[in-house]
Amino acid sequence: MDRKFVDFQLAPDDLTAIRFGISPGHELCHAVRAMLRPDEYPLQWGWMRATRGAIPRDDFDMLALLIRDEGYFPDFLTTTPTWELTPAAEAERLRDIDDERFEVDMTKVLVRTDGARRDAVQRMLDQPDRARAMIADAWLSVWNAGIAPVWTQLERLLRADIAVRSRRIAESGIGGMIQTLHDRVEWSDGAVRVTMRIWSELVDCRGSGLVLVPSVMGATGCFVLTEPPAQPTLFYPAQGVTATWARDPTDVSSALGALLGPARARILLDAHEPRTTSQVARDCALALSTASHHLTVLRDAGLVASTRDGVRMLHRRTPLGEAMVGAVL
Repeated sequence: MDRKFVDFQLAPDDLTAIRFGISPGHELCHAVRAMLRPDEYPLQWGWMRATRGAIPRDDFDMLALLIRDEGYFPDFLTTTPTWELTPAAEAERLRDIDDERFEVDMTKVLVRTDGARRDAVQRMLDQPDRARAMIADAWLSVWNAGIAPVWTQLERLLRADIAVRSRRIAESGIGGMIQTLHDRVEWSDGAVRVTMRIWSELVDCRGSGLVLVPSVMGATGCFVLTEPPAQPTLFYPAQGVTATWARDPTDVSSALGALLGPARARILLDAHEPRTTSQVARDCALALSTASHHLTVLRDAGLVASTRDGVRMLHRRTPLGEAMVGAVL
């Protein structure tokens, strides 16, 4: 049997051809699939035990109707991922899906269903405004009950993965980094090649680039977006995900605290976005001089980077700091 590939063609020397993003929608879709097929998602068992009873059944069933346990689900459920894409923004976009895209994606779902499920999808196609509102409401409901309580832990893992991959590009180039994404992904003659089960496709990303998106929930393999208006996107399993990833943030803080000390652990955990020394001191209930001392220690260890913004000094985790936080999870 011939092997199937999706080839994302890139300019091999163009570092701007690759960018990373985070997709709350992709995480939610695969959280739904994990609950539909728990035997295939062992890394999510701890999360499922803690959240399954809290998920509103009707809203879950609404999403499961579209996402199903395998195969295609609507591309509009995963808008183009960006570095700062928030869950609230992702959900709000669902209310504004244009009519053409809604019809195209939902028709793809329709032809893959039968029986009562097909009738339900057809009703949504017949009433697009009502359907969009229902989908957005169900998305938010399931998110708030199932993902929001662990989003801090999940997002740390995603950002830690991106930090490590970004450093690898600087050290080994795009091709060297691509080879480490997954055993179904390789760098081949200036293209990111993804082995597929069903179809082959050549996607010209020169001029548009390729978005790489790590996933915690979608740890079963790689997934691609290739059709406009979506930007070419490759979702891959984030590294360092273990069965305990969803444990309470207090446990994570304690584990880092044993290594760094409680104050430095707190500073490092909160440093996923730039903050001034004064903000660090206030958030951690420290004297300004004490906060400055801890930041100096973390900076000297390569865990925090400090950059000047006018009269302010901003502090944020480095790739090494991201990797350390991700490893603890």
